[in-house]
Amino acid sequence: MVEMRPTPVDDPVARELLEEYFAERAMTFPGQYRPAFPERGVFQPPAGVFLVVADEGEALGCGGIRRIADGPLGARYEVKHLYLRPAARGNGWGRMLLDELERRARIWDADELVLDTHDTLEAAGGLYTAAGFTEVEPYNDNPNATRWYGRLLR
Repeated sequence: MVEMRPTPVDDPVARELLEEYFAERAMTFPGQYRPAFPERGVFQPPAGVFLVVADEGEALGCGGIRRIADGPLGARYEVKHLYLRPAARGNGWGRMLLDELERRARIWDADELVLDTHDTLEAAGGLYTAAGFTEVEPYNDNPNATRWYGRLLR
């Protein structure tokens, strides 16, 4: 049974998943990707949450949301580090994770959920579009991003 458990980003399992995620991104954007491990407090309620997806105790992926500066629509949370190990992809778990992150953002009265990604991550863009996200103007200066998405929650 798949579970999504809140996990500190400095937990060994979360750290391992983030290292895999950053390594994959570095291979996708050779020479230009600049990873930054998140600080623990960024993903602690109600500022945010970091979830590890596991099946039968085996870690399959991760993702989080964090509160960022309010946008023109109000309280804003950002999806970060959404990652599934290659063997876990294509099972709908990425969508389940995204839906759970959205559910938690709504609990904290978020008006909007945003994220940034890179145009080479076509499957991720498809996931975000299927989940109701639409392209928005850049809301940050992330050097690793080429696309920005948003979803109104209210």
